[in-house]
Amino acid sequence: MSVLREIRARLPEESLIYVADSGHAPYGEKPQEWIRARAQELTEFLLRHDAKAIVVACNTATAAAARTLRERWPHLSIIGMEPAVKPAAELTRSGTVGVLATVGTLASARFAALLDHFGQDVRVVTQPGVGLVEAVERGELSGERIREVLAAHLRPLLNEGADVIVLGCTHYVFLRSLVEELVGPDVAVIDTGAAVVRQLERRLDEDGRRAEPGSLVTVHFWGSGHPASLARTLDQLWGPGCWPELLPPSSLS
Repeated sequence: MSVLREIRARLPEESLIYVADSGHAPYGEKPQEWIRARAQELTEFLLRHDAKAIVVACNTATAAAARTLRERWPHLSIIGMEPAVKPAAELTRSGTVGVLATVGTLASARFAALLDHFGQDVRVVTQPGVGLVEAVERGELSGERIREVLAAHLRPLLNEGADVIVLGCTHYVFLRSLVEELVGPDVAVIDTGAAVVRQLERRLDEDGRRAEPGSLVTVHFWGSGHPASLARTLDQLWGPGCWPELLPPSSLS
């Protein structure tokens, strides 16, 4: 949803189809093979609804499935996510970068390759954000409980001297103001949402698939969780009045 907001702000003429796989969240502790199969199933669903480009707005799903999706649909623009290790490495003054991400992202070969490529000249310390995805899914974006959980996750990174914190999960972006409050003004907090949308814009231009000015714009929300629960979350994260449709039954357990 944080990426969807970036897309709407930068590409307001584009119609959007959003799938919230809340019924299977979080992905961070799911097996890689399951994530790959689920990503293909959801991509097929989006293509049946005439999607012209796919944004895999999840670091864990990108790490597990982006290559598989691109191999299966080589002519489709598939835009993925990755933790912002490169800009963090350029920004740090202390030489230590902290990455807050899911277990699945931190354990992935894609993240290891990022460290090998961009993290050689800096020290990268990591912390799994256990429980944060679930909190955001519940709409728990403030309050003493989430503050304590977040502070416990950030403390090890700050104790290691990190002066840049990378939010390595799209859910965590909704906790950004609280993260910034907890780490203080001398620590930078970054994510990759804007960069992903710039890449989407480039690909649409390259493919000649940008929507014409004045096009009819629609936004459709689908979800695998309970519609009423997702609607409450959408009220907080997108705006009031959204009532998502339920995804068809999944072939995956």
